[in-house]
Amino acid sequence: MQIQHLRYFVAVARAGHFTRAAASLKVSQPTLSKQIHSLEDDLGAPLFRRERGGVVLTPAGEVLLPVARRILADADTARREVAELVGLRRGRVRLGATPSLAAALVPPVLRRFHGAHPGIELHVEQSGSQDLVRHLVGGELDLALIILPDQGTDPALLAEPILRESLVLASAREEMPGPVRITDLRDRPLLMFRTGYDLRDATLAAFRREGVEPSFVVEGGEMDTVLGFVEAGLGVALVPGMVVVGRPGLHATPLAPPGIRRTVALAHRRETPPTHAAAAMRATLLDHVAEASLPPGVERSALER
Repeated sequence: MQIQHLRYFVAVARAGHFTRAAASLKVSQPTLSKQIHSLEDDLGAPLFRRERGGVVLTPAGEVLLPVARRILADADTARREVAELVGLRRGRVRLGATPSLAAALVPPVLRRFHGAHPGIELHVEQSGSQDLVRHLVGGELDLALIILPDQGTDPALLAEPILRESLVLASAREEMPGPVRITDLRDRPLLMFRTGYDLRDATLAAFRREGVEPSFVVEGGEMDTVLGFVEAGLGVALVPGMVVVGRPGLHATPLAPPGIRRTVALAHRRETPPTHAAAAMRATLLDHVAEASLPPGVERSALER
């Protein structure tokens, strides 16, 4: 089995068609077919099944695909590591972050990192923690800012807590002078994030604990969309306090104890040391967290340098 075989296999799986995959790889279709057949002979099982208009993965192909993607990602990382070690002064960091952290924490970190390392390519993925964890494990990301679940994260990852944050009630006007209780929101029009958002799960869990049935006025938005709806006066939303900072059209009201608290962690694969570029990004992010002025309701965790 060769890296080239795996690269061709992943291309066909992505395209679902041998001719389109060959065009993307800039090789002839017979050459691609020969390489795939060679891989199938090596493994002793067919990887694709022909169907009308293309091909689909066989059970063996479905098993191989995530492994092949990890191997290719590791090979790419190895090439970049060697390039850095021989002094080419270039590299790449693939950073993932949840939408709230991508909006509030990532921009100043990237500005600081790019100023110190202008030759490093930066790739940012914004998604929910579950998706980010899956992409980290699959080798598609180097680092990710995630929300730690109560049951702990994937054992294939190392996740170091860096911040503890409280959710607040975001509204277009001041709700009340003091903290608001979940039960106070029983009949309030609530703006809810799409399925897969950590904030959605945390909000619904808090309502369930209080025996309150939420009343959704709009459901399924992304972070910026939901905040825009709040500013327009459509309803209220439970969000991290840091995303309200710098938005004069929003008012943040704290929640009454116990409130809703969550832990922000910086995660990477356990068995794969970060590249030099990723290690520099980690150091930059930790320096920023240690030095930045944090909004109310956000606390630093004990950081290891």
